[in-house]
Amino acid sequence: MDIKGNIRQFIIDNFLMGESSRLSSDKVSFLDSGIVDSTGVLELVTWVEETFRIKIEDDELLPENLDSVDRLSDFIQRKSGAKQPVKS
Repeated sequence: MDIKGNIRQFIIDNFLMGESSRLSSDKVSFLDSGIVDSTGVLELVTWVEETFRIKIEDDELLPENLDSVDRLSDFIQRKSGAKQPVKS
């Protein structure tokens, strides 16, 4: 699975309880649409760090980096050099 696919699946499984229709496109804002709240951002960051083996610094905790499948995927690719996720 590619980076976007992994992000999409994590969001659907952990924040949407399998209801994929709320994530109608990769551009949907997690915060504006109510998919992820401030506490959920911490869960998302932990998952990204563990899955993609990158460290997200405090100054990188911005909507521009984390607030949609597209933005998060672009951020992960910039941080990791497009590493694929670690198999669990």
